[in-house]
Amino acid sequence: MTNRYVCIHGHFYQPPRENAWLEAIEIQDSAYPYHDWNERITAECYAANAASRILDAQQHILELVSNYSKISFNFGPTLLAWMEDRTPDVYGAILTADQQSQERFGGHGSATAQAFGHLILPLANSRDKYTQIYWGIRDFEHRFKRQPEGMWLPETAVDLESLQIMADLGLRFTILAPHQAGSFRGSPEAEWQDLSNSGIDPRRPYTIELAGGKQMALFFYDGPVSRALAFENLLRSGESLAARLLGAFRDDDGDPQLVHIATDGETYGHHKSNGDMALAYALQMLEKDPSVQLTNYGEYLEKFPPQQEARIIERTSWSCIHGVGRWHEDCGCNSGGHPGWNQQWRAPLRQALDELRDRLAPLYESKMKRFVSDPWRARDDYLDIILRRKPDNIDRFLERHSLHELAIADRVSVLKLLEMQRHCLLMFTSCGWFFDELSGIETVQVIQYAGRVLQLAGDLFEEELEGPFLERLAQAKSNLREHGDGRQIFEKWIRPGMITLQVVAAHYAISSLFEEYPEKSELFCFTAEKEAYHNLEAGRSKIATGRVIITSNISQESLDFSFGVLHMGDHNITCGVRVYTGGGRYREMQKALFDPFERADFPEVLNQLSRHFPGSLYSIKSLFRDEQRSILDTILHATIENAISVYRAIYEPNVPLMRFLKDANSLNPRALVAAGEMVINNALQREMEQPEIDQEKIANLLDEAAQARIPLDVASLEFALRTHLENLAKEFRRLPEELAILSRLLSGVELVYRLPFDVHLRKVQDIFCEVAALKRDAMRAKAEAGDKPAGEWRRFFEMLGEKLLVKLR
Repeated sequence: MTNRYVCIHGHFYQPPRENAWLEAIEIQDSAYPYHDWNERITAECYAANAASRILDAQQHILELVSNYSKISFNFGPTLLAWMEDRTPDVYGAILTADQQSQERFGGHGSATAQAFGHLILPLANSRDKYTQIYWGIRDFEHRFKRQPEGMWLPETAVDLESLQIMADLGLRFTILAPHQAGSFRGSPEAEWQDLSNSGIDPRRPYTIELAGGKQMALFFYDGPVSRALAFENLLRSGESLAARLLGAFRDDDGDPQLVHIATDGETYGHHKSNGDMALAYALQMLEKDPSVQLTNYGEYLEKFPPQQEARIIERTSWSCIHGVGRWHEDCGCNSGGHPGWNQQWRAPLRQALDELRDRLAPLYESKMKRFVSDPWRARDDYLDIILRRKPDNIDRFLERHSLHELAIADRVSVLKLLEMQRHCLLMFTSCGWFFDELSGIETVQVIQYAGRVLQLAGDLFEEELEGPFLERLAQAKSNLREHGDGRQIFEKWIRPGMITLQVVAAHYAISSLFEEYPEKSELFCFTAEKEAYHNLEAGRSKIATGRVIITSNISQESLDFSFGVLHMGDHNITCGVRVYTGGGRYREMQKALFDPFERADFPEVLNQLSRHFPGSLYSIKSLFRDEQRSILDTILHATIENAISVYRAIYEPNVPLMRFLKDANSLNPRALVAAGEMVINNALQREMEQPEIDQEKIANLLDEAAQARIPLDVASLEFALRTHLENLAKEFRRLPEELAILSRLLSGVELVYRLPFDVHLRKVQDIFCEVAALKRDAMRAKAEAGDKPAGEWRRFFEMLGEKLLVKLR
C-alpha cells in the first residue's frame, strides 16, 4: 500500500442571479446565445464534468466519466437550487457522483457543504454567521441525504468564531489557503513555530483547538500547483496536471503525504476550454499509477488523523492578499482591467447594508415576537420553507413556531418578516464587492436585494429606513460618470424594477393579449386565478377586460384586481389595473371601453382607461423581461419579414456581380454584403430549425455565402443547429427503437461535417452513449436473429457513432 495520496478539490459556485421579486433569472444578453450565465456555465462546465471524455489517439471517445466521483467538491446551495429546477439531469448526476464516491473512498462522500449565501463570514455578525453555516448544513442534508463532514468557507475567509460554530454543529474539517496559517507545532508540548517566513507544509492535515474542547481539522492546499492550474497553462493536458501533482511529493519523507489542490470548479471547462477533459485524463493516469492513491478529505482524515496543530491568521481569505479588505475597502485588489479606476465605493456600500441590517434586527425581533416563540430560531428554520415552498409545508412550519393560530394577515406578516431576513442575508453576497465597478451586474444585484428588503420593511414597519440608506449609498461613487453614485444606480435600476401584486396583474393583463391563460396559472413565484375575461378584436387592434386574483407564493399575500388593456398594433399597448371593487363598477368600466373600441374611437378608449384607472396605467415596458422579449419578437416578426424582403430585393439581383468581384479580387460593396448577410443568415437559421433538415438546401446557401463572401452569424447558427440536434437526440432517447428518428438524427449530424464552423455535440454524444448502454446489445441480438428493421437500426446506429466520434466497444 502506498502512503502517497492525491485530492483535487473544486469549488463550484455562481452568484445568485435571480430577480429578487420573481425568484427567477431573467434573460442576460451578455450570455448569448444562452439565456443566462448559469445556463452557459452549466453547459461548459457543470454538465461537462458529469460526463467528461476519455479520448484515444484519434480523438474518438472511449469512455464517459464523472469527474465529481473522483475529486472533492462543493456546490453553492443557491446554484444547486437553480440546477434542480432548470437542469435536473446535471443535478442528479452530481448527487449520484457523491454516492459513487462513498463507494470509492471508504464510505466518505466527496461532496462538502458550503456556507449558504457566499457572504464573507468574518465580516458578518455572529447571528448571521450561525444562520449561514446552519443553512449550509441543512441544505446539504436535504440534497445529499447525509450529514456533511466538512464545509467550504466562501473565499476561504476564516475567523475563529466561524470555525467554532462549524465545530459546534458537527463539522470536522475545512480547506484553507497556505498563507492563512499563522503558526504550527508538532505536539502539545512543542513550541509554536511562526510561519510568516517559511509557510506551512500542505502535505499533512492539522488540527486547531477551539473552545469547549472542540477541534477542527484544517487542510491547507498546495498554493503553487493550485495557482498554476487556475492562472497558468497547467490544464493544457492531463499529463501535465498529473506530472505536476506527482512532483509535489517529497521523496525524503516516509510519512503519509497528501498532495491536494483547490480552485474554482469553473476552471474545468468554463475558464479553461476542455479543462474537464484534462482533469479526467489526469485522474485516470493517477488511478493507474501504483505509487499514489486518489482520496478525499473525509477518507484521509479517517486514515491519518492530524498529528500537528495549527493556528490561523484571522480575517484572511484565498483571493485577497490584504485579508478580507476586498469586501469592505479599497485595498488594491481588483480584476486589473481598468487601471484608472478605484474601489472606494466598497466601504460606503458595506456601511449602508450593515446599517440597514442593524436597524432592522430589533424591528424584526419585536414584531416577530407577537407571532412566534423565538424569532431567530424561526429564521434558522425558514430554510425548510425555502427548500419547499408548498402550502402544506408552510402550514407545518407555522404550526411549529407560532404562539397561537394566526389570522391570514398575520401569516402574511410572518412570511414577509422571514423573507425580509432572507434578503438581508442575500444582500451581503461576496460578489457584490469582488469586482471593479459599483454599476457591475454583481453589485447591482446586491443593491437589488437591499431594495427588496426596503420594500418589505415598508409594508411591515412605520420607521423611515429608505432615506438614511440612500444617503449612505450616495457616498459610494461609480467610476463611470453616467452612473454617478449608488443612489443614482438605485433610482435608475432598482426602484423601476420593484414589483407589487398590481404590477403582476398588469403583466398578466398585457400578456393575455398574446397567450390564452387557463383558469389558474403560475407567473414566476405568483399564482393568477382568472375570474373573468372578455376581449374584442378589430384588424390589428385588440382590447380586453378582466378580473384576476394574484397571490404571492412567497408571502401568501393576495389581491383581487380588475383590468382593461388596449393594443393598437405594434408596441402601442396601454393597460389599466385597479383593485376589484364589485361587479357593477367592472361592468361600467367594460362598457366604457368596449363601446368606443367598436366605433374605432381609440382616443376615447385611452381617455376611458385614464378615467377608470387613474394613476395606474402600464405599457409593454411593464412586462417582465423574458415575456417582454417574447412579445416584442412576435410584434416585430412581420416587420423583420418585410425588412428581409427588402434586403433580398437588393441582394439577389447582385449575386452574380458579387461573385465576379471575388474572382477579380475586388472588395464587395458594404451595402451589398450587409444585405446578403441578413438574407443568407436568416435563410440558414430557418432551415436549421425545420423538423426535417434539407442538407442540400443548406449546402447551397453555404456555397452562396462563400462565393459572395458573406460573413456567417456563427454563434446563432451553431446554437440553432445544436439545439435542433439535442432535441432530436432527446426524442431518440424517449423512443430509441424508432428508425425514422434515428435516421433524422444521423442526417442532422452528417450535416455538421459540411459546415464551415464547429458544432458542439456534447449532449448528443451523451445521449447516444446512454442509448448504446440500454439498447445496443438487444438490437444487435435481434438483428443477428434475422430481424430486418433491427438490422437497419444497427447499421444506422453504428454510422451515427462514427459521426459522433464515439468508439463503441
